[in-house]
Amino acid sequence: MAGSETPGLPGLLPDAVHQSVKPGTALLRLETTHAREGTLDGAWWPRTRDIAAELPSLITALTEHLGPVTRVGLDSNAWDELPTRIIVDDRVVHIDSFPVGDDTVLITRGDRDHFSLMLVPPDASPDAARAAMARAVRADNVTDAKQILIDTGSGTPPTSA
Repeated sequence: MAGSETPGLPGLLPDAVHQSVKPGTALLRLETTHAREGTLDGAWWPRTRDIAAELPSLITALTEHLGPVTRVGLDSNAWDELPTRIIVDDRVVHIDSFPVGDDTVLITRGDRDHFSLMLVPPDASPDAARAAMARAVRADNVTDAKQILIDTGSGTPPTSA
């Protein structure tokens, strides 16, 4: 679900926005089909490496569209600090740390329903981030997150601070 298709929803911005936004604003795009046949289900562009500032708005936006989020899987090398859980909207969300690459965020809803979001580096330019996010949410996308980031000039995902 692209931001341009959901005007007025908090935390979602239209594609045409080319300005800096403050940390904690969820810049998120989700695939618009229910088929979920692509490699990725969406893309997230956090503005900083501060997970405490960035993750709550992402979880809130995802909960509005997907239902309650129970777990988030992240690479600890991409963030300043990574807690084991966070409380968002009076719900506990567990945070799992996987050292498998910091270009993807894994979202779990329920017991076995997983969503994979490409993580756009915080320092990506607005044009490169928009291009990467648009490519990630295409229903026919078969390219992995790392290659999309390289192809669109979004850089490489963040590494240890």
